Amino acid sequence: MRWIERLPIARERPVIGMVATLAIVAAAWLLRTVADPLLPPGFPYVTFFPAVIITSFLFGVRLGSLSALLCGLVAWYFFIPPARGFVLTQGAGFALAFYVLVVATDLALVHWMQVANSRLARERETNRILANTREMLFRELQHRVSNNLQVAAGLLVMQKRQLNDVDAKAALDEAGTRLALIGRISRQIYDPSGTAQPLVPFLDELCRSVVDASGRCDVTLSVSGDDRIRLQPDAAVPTALIVAEAVANAIEHGLANERAGLIGVEVWRDPTGALEITIRDDGHGLPVDFEMDAGTSLGLRIATTLARGQSGRFHIADHDGTLATLALPAHLVATEE
Repeated sequence: MRWIERLPIARERPVIGMVATLAIVAAAWLLRTVADPLLPPGFPYVTFFPAVIITSFLFGVRLGSLSALLCGLVAWYFFIPPARGFVLTQGAGFALAFYVLVVATDLALVHWMQVANSRLARERETNRILANTREMLFRELQHRVSNNLQVAAGLLVMQKRQLNDVDAKAALDEAGTRLALIGRISRQIYDPSGTAQPLVPFLDELCRSVVDASGRCDVTLSVSGDDRIRLQPDAAVPTALIVAEAVANAIEHGLANERAGLIGVEVWRDPTGALEITIRDDGHGLPVDFEMDAGTSLGLRIATTLARGQSGRFHIADHDGTLATLALPAHLVATEE
């Protein structure tokens, strides 16, 4: 009910407020005159109390006070015996005192309500400005961090050109790629409000960027799962790096030698609430002598370490191709109802 915060209205146009006040008083007078034959004695203010409340509510306490004064005089003159005169009898004095008490209470309550609404509106506007400023600063910081990571990745690429050792070049190239990936992740996963982010759309964009970066046009990617599943911000980068590593590994090894194929990423929660992300390809499968714990691949070691750092596990196995599974505990995910 934000419209209440705009009251009183016509503050910048006092003439309009004055005319409206006189109209409300006249309407109350006319209505009381019409109803007079139908009312028992002793109700001189029955239409004037609402007029005072409406006027003060719409136009403020000043015009409300004017309305109270005019309504009181009209009621005294026309409807408090002896009628057609300002005669101050004991009964008239008691009726007027009652009227003053009621309208003073009404005016005070309306005034306090409008002051509170005005203060609330100012605080809401201040909070809106602060929220906008916070979001702007957050995005600026996020942008700078991402840019710095991209610069660091570029420096590694430049440093690679100074080396002759093939393994050293490959190591720097891999490190630069991961830094660039972290930079891209940081742009899209964090929200200024700190809320958990939808996981399936995020992984879909991430995995497609990995496929695009590989230069392969013969790889079909599908990402599916419950769109309500959200990822806590602290788990974003590690989870993204693990999934990206698994997709890149599927392209490099499972679909090696330009073998066309499919990569499917599926996100779901088991009955205990734990999260499982599977990355499946229909490629060559694992080597016969492959052992997860004895693997020499830096990427797999990083993925395993990151998963353990989140109290989860990462595993690769043969399954009509290769099946990589990332399991994370329930406290790292949330489901939007």
